[in-house]
Amino acid sequence: MRRSILVGATAALALAAALVPAQAAQQQAQESEYVVLYKDGAEARTAHQAIQAAGGTLVAENTAIGLATVTTTNAGFRQAVQAGGAIEGVAHNRSIGSAPSRAVPSAAVRKAIERRAVEKAGDGAPAVTGHGGPSRRGEPLSHLQWDLKQIHATPEGSYKYEKGDRGVLVGVLDTGVDGSHPDIAPNFDRALSRNFTTDIPVDANGAEVDGPCEAEPDRSCEDAADVDDNDHGTHVASSIAAPINRLGISGVAPKVTLVNLRAGQDSGYFFLQPTVDALTYAGDHGIDVVNMSYYVDPWLFNCTDNPADSPADRAEQRTIITAVQRSLKYAHDRGVTLVSAAGNEASDYTKTLVDASSPDFASEPGEVPRERTIPASCLSLPSEDERVLAVSATGISGRKAYYSDYGNGYVSIAAPGGDVYDTPGGTRDVSLATLAAYPKALAEERGQLNPDGTPNVPSIVRDCRGGTCAYYSYAQGTSMASPRAAGVAALIVSKYGKRDRRHGGKTLSPAVVERLLKATATKAACPNPPAYTYTRHLPDGSTATHTHVCEGGKGRNGFYGAGIVDALRAVR
Repeated sequence: MRRSILVGATAALALAAALVPAQAAQQQAQESEYVVLYKDGAEARTAHQAIQAAGGTLVAENTAIGLATVTTTNAGFRQAVQAGGAIEGVAHNRSIGSAPSRAVPSAAVRKAIERRAVEKAGDGAPAVTGHGGPSRRGEPLSHLQWDLKQIHATPEGSYKYEKGDRGVLVGVLDTGVDGSHPDIAPNFDRALSRNFTTDIPVDANGAEVDGPCEAEPDRSCEDAADVDDNDHGTHVASSIAAPINRLGISGVAPKVTLVNLRAGQDSGYFFLQPTVDALTYAGDHGIDVVNMSYYVDPWLFNCTDNPADSPADRAEQRTIITAVQRSLKYAHDRGVTLVSAAGNEASDYTKTLVDASSPDFASEPGEVPRERTIPASCLSLPSEDERVLAVSATGISGRKAYYSDYGNGYVSIAAPGGDVYDTPGGTRDVSLATLAAYPKALAEERGQLNPDGTPNVPSIVRDCRGGTCAYYSYAQGTSMASPRAAGVAALIVSKYGKRDRRHGGKTLSPAVVERLLKATATKAACPNPPAYTYTRHLPDGSTATHTHVCEGGKGRNGFYGAGIVDALRAVR
């Protein structure tokens, strides 16, 4: 990893010295990190004074939103910093320093990673056979891209009319992007890309998160802006804009420009400050569309008055809501179309739910997930913000994927995200996931390649042209649906956008993009009857069934929103 460069409103603000705590007991306390949100309109200088007076050291600041990351050894910092009138709220980020002697098993504090595992198609699947033979007009692996056929993003479809404009910028808020991947590099803007995170070796319980910094190639926890040590962000980026270059696959918008705005850790966690920083950067630098295939940790749902939460946890969740919504508004007001995955909980977000996964990150010793009843008033962010297009996932048959979250009034639009059980008998087929780029370095690290470079697992596919080989993986999830919708949004900006006089390239109002995206979607009615039962024959021999109820009509419902995105109709 190489040290990243942060500029503009998101630059780290280093103070010359920390305020020494007044009491000796504080000097012996464990150092903790907080995210502090300023009151709307508060002067930064006044907020700085409040932070210092409470024993905090400012290490990073986003002046556009009024959000700062602070370290302190004062156990009473949260209460002390809010005593003045400049601070809106405080969220506990993490404990820093030596790990406790007795660590909680990592599985207990990494529920977010387990939930997101649905996106891995898996290696215990049948060999890939694809659907039809290679296309004479498409890319070498286009016959495996059923997802693009579903939305007519093909040489016979949208590519005839619009492949995208290089002046249209799509920001990928994710775990990073492998900018050297041969099926990403031609469309990747390395100079504009940024990394807004620093990897975390362990959590407050001593459980491994991103792993030791010394295990990284450069012995650093700060990745360069063209690196993806997870694979999630690379899959997302190529789904949007893999170029037409006679290698591997193509994306929905194969000529737009990709910008890596890394907001996620190697482990798959996405925290508040990087999310806010990435969104404000997008607003300040002419990004036209952003894809957000994640939710902001550590709370899957943020509630302001849930009786199951302590007063401190409620205050923390209020802080997250306010900060994320401020940053989404900031980006949206500056012309950024916001697209987000709906989620993989197989739940109706408009109903009362039970969540046993939060908080999924231990920010203080002993903190573990707990069961909470979640009313519909709670918010999963960014997907439940009113400015964001929440995307549900479909399978090859067009049905809502078994894992996809839903809800009438929650889901904005649908797009193909894969469903390996979308077969007549409900048996598993990895080729019914979606195929997109995969970093070669991870394939090597994970032992997925033979000595001659060929994959040794069926979820990885290789394609070579001349002396260049590239790797691709099957994955499913609303994380895969969202970038396909973002790709169509990028085509709309390319086709109908006007010259961006400030940043160059093109620009188009997010309201117009949303209207066109929904108006040109293929309308999809609820199943008949609307209570749809999924049957899955699992690899262990067991059978799983569950029922989802679709509410609404053909023009708008809880499974598909306004319909399944259609690239061809969007550009014609």
